[in-house]
Amino acid sequence: MADTALSTPGSGGAGEGAAATATAAEGFTALEALRVPDALSARVPAEQRGAGRDDVRLLVSRGRAVAHHAFRELPGQLRAGDVLVVNTSMTLPAAVNGRMGGERVVVHFSTRGADGRWAVELRAPAGAGVTGPRPGGPAGAVVRLPGGRALVLEEPLGPATGARLWWARVPEPVPELLRRYGRPIRYGYTDRDQPLASYRTVFAVPSADGSGSAEMPSAARPFTVALVAELVRRGVLFAPLSLHTGVASAEAHEPPYPERFAVPAATAWLVNAVRAARGPDRTAGGRVIAVGTTAVRALESAAGADGVVRPVEGWTDLVVTPRRGVRVVDGLLTGLHEPQASHLLMLEAVAGREALRRGYEAALQERYLWHEFGDVHLILPNEEGNAPDCFSNEW
Repeated sequence: MADTALSTPGSGGAGEGAAATATAAEGFTALEALRVPDALSARVPAEQRGAGRDDVRLLVSRGRAVAHHAFRELPGQLRAGDVLVVNTSMTLPAAVNGRMGGERVVVHFSTRGADGRWAVELRAPAGAGVTGPRPGGPAGAVVRLPGGRALVLEEPLGPATGARLWWARVPEPVPELLRRYGRPIRYGYTDRDQPLASYRTVFAVPSADGSGSAEMPSAARPFTVALVAELVRRGVLFAPLSLHTGVASAEAHEPPYPERFAVPAATAWLVNAVRAARGPDRTAGGRVIAVGTTAVRALESAAGADGVVRPVEGWTDLVVTPRRGVRVVDGLLTGLHEPQASHLLMLEAVAGREALRRGYEAALQERYLWHEFGDVHLILPNEEGNAPDCFSNEW
């Protein structure tokens, strides 16, 4: 595999400024005025609300048309030759209790840097097992961890003012520390702690170096072994890649941080073959459908301006926006995002502004559930109206 360094976190966080500039240039998202009631937060996993992981609802957008389904009906929404691009990153038990002086803190381990340091976020315990935000830093602060371990905060990731994430030096191997003392990151909209298995998808595989995601690539959570087998039986293809997600605390308009990713040669070949086999009008043959925004970010980072995907691994600070467009992805299966989340710029790039607005208005009207344990949204192209170029979904 070739190696790339679109940014090199762990060596000063290069690329964060570029990501912020790209997002700011696009303005706010199309859904800025929407408000999601607290009652629509999914507070426990689907298997604790119903019959199983796949017992969630599926909102389907085809162009500007909206339809409502159960997730178990996904095979009927796809066709033979479609390729689902899935993220195989395994969720880590990334939250660890600590003390900084006399202050109790919770350390969220976000990303392992290229130089062995870790990007971490310090959170304040807020009772009932959840945490709240606190100022980052200061440089040189020592955070004592369980088992006599400690980390030292060295420098902020990105601009110093208001930085949540800091690079920290940890003398002990972090994967072992997390295995012994960590728990999944949890936010206040959930009712209670859940086992780590609840935060791992059917596609997750361990990395050789123990790396993984601070938070679950949650779009794939509703998949079960039986559903995957049914999709394969119907001729749907699967293409794996990895992108290790960092912490995603709900910060309005905050752009994604640089993240580690890898697109293997077999996935690059399969995606290119599916795209090459379809007709010039793109209404026949397979479509490339990313499962989650992480899969979009990784796949689009591996695609050249010519739309050809190449095997690559390294770091990406790519922010997919409507102006940049998508070069490879035809559709997207994703969760429901907060109206201020920068991820929605990516969804606008895939779906178009009006289609996204109609989909989210329908989700609110029909009381779909938000967040990682909630319902999901399948965005498919309006194949009668799409033109075969990467700016086809701009408004």
